[in-house]
Amino acid sequence: MPQTKKFIIDFDSTFTQVEALDILGEISLQGDPKANEKLQAIKDITDKGMEGSLTFRESLEQRLDILQATQAQISDLIDALKQKVSKSFERNKEFLQENAEDIFIVSNGFKDFIIPIVGEFGIKKENVFANDFVYDEVGNIVDFNRENPLSKNNGKAETIKQINLDGDIYVIGDGYTDYEIKASGLANKFYAFTENIHRPKVTSKADHVALSLDEILYINNLNKKFSYPKSRIKVLLLENVHPIGVELLKEEGYQVEVVASAMSEDELCEKIKNVSILGIRSKTNVTKKVLENANRLISIGAFCIGTNQIDLETCQEKGIAVFNAPFSNTRSVVEMAIAEIIFLMRNFHDKSLSMHQTKWDKSATGSFEIRGKKLGIIGYGNIGAQLSVLAENMGMNVFYYDVVEKLALGNATKLDSLDELLSTCDVISLHVDGRKDNKCLIDADKINKMKKGAYLVNLSRGHVVEIPALKEAILSGHLAGCAVDVFPEEPKNNSEPFVSELIGLPNTILTPHIGGSTLEAQQNIARFVPGKIMEYVNTGNTFNSVNFPNIQLPFLKDAHRLIHIHQNEPGVLAKINQVLANYEININGQYLKTNEKIGYVITDIDKAYTEEAIEALKAIPGTIRFRILY
Repeated sequence: MPQTKKFIIDFDSTFTQVEALDILGEISLQGDPKANEKLQAIKDITDKGMEGSLTFRESLEQRLDILQATQAQISDLIDALKQKVSKSFERNKEFLQENAEDIFIVSNGFKDFIIPIVGEFGIKKENVFANDFVYDEVGNIVDFNRENPLSKNNGKAETIKQINLDGDIYVIGDGYTDYEIKASGLANKFYAFTENIHRPKVTSKADHVALSLDEILYINNLNKKFSYPKSRIKVLLLENVHPIGVELLKEEGYQVEVVASAMSEDELCEKIKNVSILGIRSKTNVTKKVLENANRLISIGAFCIGTNQIDLETCQEKGIAVFNAPFSNTRSVVEMAIAEIIFLMRNFHDKSLSMHQTKWDKSATGSFEIRGKKLGIIGYGNIGAQLSVLAENMGMNVFYYDVVEKLALGNATKLDSLDELLSTCDVISLHVDGRKDNKCLIDADKINKMKKGAYLVNLSRGHVVEIPALKEAILSGHLAGCAVDVFPEEPKNNSEPFVSELIGLPNTILTPHIGGSTLEAQQNIARFVPGKIMEYVNTGNTFNSVNFPNIQLPFLKDAHRLIHIHQNEPGVLAKINQVLANYEININGQYLKTNEKIGYVITDIDKAYTEEAIEALKAIPGTIRFRILY
């Protein structure tokens, strides 16, 4: 960093995610019967002080009076604050260490806990300006050093005057007291830091509202680690993605917008223009038309198992990596399948409806145990295989059919044809993917080949079963019952009506696509999908991508990483290496993988690159997308 630039950084809610005195209150007030009331009072006083509606000295006096804290509790506070350093400061630790001479912490907090925290980031003790606690003889905090200018109103501005820094001064903070430095004419710019908290009265005074430290460094051409500030990556999440997923993406520093329902094609075409990451579930269709409007999209996360609602081929052509959650809701779907098999074979659904209509029908007719019955599983993937194990443990004889060779688990028996499976089994459970070839996989002809009195369960995809044929089979008595969780046409949200020919049929269980809708499954998905997307954005790792060549990359250290996505044509790798050789750039490591459509090349280099070299790499014929990491 040039010596002419100095950064004045606030501590509470800027360097750390929290207000330190709030956390000290949680420690000091443990066991106090009025702890919740007092903690809320501390937070309210803090907010008033930060917004400028209460003088700082008044807010400090009032908070310390409530806290009744001790010197011994400061150690616990330091331990807690170390876990609460702001994410973007953690990401830029190397920058802070390298430029410690020109970074100053000016805070209305207290040196007692600030110095141990910022010291781990290389910031010098003499560059920390903050308040001092006053302790009595037994270590109780009884006051603060009232001579310290930072204990007084407009104390930060007064402190900056005393420090007498030269050069350009940039202030980074979340509070009104940080703005006062600029207002006093002592700083060139005030960056309102909103990674942890947004105070409208503060942001309205800012030269720039910054979502993270990454963005501030990027604006000032100081960001050596990240080629693009994460705060400029816009994320659009549709269809009530679980809050865990939302928070993970926000914590990463992205701008996240959440929409509760699915969007129509036209709505999404308009909305997606400036979106870098799109998160959807099963109801949103990402079509070719949508993707043609996605000028900045780099990744799509399907917060579900299926990806047939996404035009994967066009995503490949545009260099957009798609990730899903192939394992996260497996257990939930399997448990539902087991439950529905039992319900169908005992006719629980109709019995329950009759009871609600005051009808008492105590009869064993048409009611069977599942033990000893033959279960046929179509699709022996993650869900089908786990269903196989659980069903066998409950006494069922398991048979399966899959177009791909799969190893049988337990005592399951693989059958060579779909027709053989259908004619053999008492219950058929569908667990195939959404590829076009599977449309009407179970049609009138296949249903007629099922045993008379058999049951059909579909928890896979709506278009896999021919609905009119299923209806006819139930009404004719050829099938004794069915359970359907997925439909060819589904409502886009909970306010739209559900329409189906299956409504009102006997021993027919209809559920609103909830096979994976358990708290556990949604939490698993919400952690897995953002993790894969962030890993791809940060490292280029494509492991588990459904449309990109899968590469699991080593950790990058002391190098730059160049990511080149191109059409799978002969000679592209040679051209990449020729460009690097022309610009005398040495290769530390290189990784290449292709599929039938695209090639994915990762090149780690140890030398700083020039703009001319980057433009030459982008100009290689067949290039789809090029990115630089670090």
